Amino acid sequence: MILYNVTVKLDKDIEQEWLQWMKTKHIPDVMNTGHFTSNRICKLLDQPDDDTEATYVIQYQCPSLHKYNHYVLHDANALRDEHNKKFKEKFVAFRTVMQEV
Repeated sequence: MILYNVTVKLDKDIEQEWLQWMKTKHIPDVMNTGHFTSNRICKLLDQPDDDTEATYVIQYQCPSLHKYNHYVLHDANALRDEHNKKFKEKFVAFRTVMQEV
């Protein structure tokens, strides 16, 4: 099993709009690519006291590295571009890929 994590640190002034958009638009669009079997979104609770930013982790499960690579080649850029355009300069994101052992 491949775990694809997207960690997003965002301005709190867009937190509720971003979270709603992620749950109703972006995550469903990622899942509709057919490459992932499940997902979850988590909010980081043990971050330093910071009243201006919130951190979330979105985790997608993928059955194989081949399917993940297909997603990256054919779907990821358009979905990232849409997110970047909507929340421009209000977030920082980084991605990690792990294999369950």
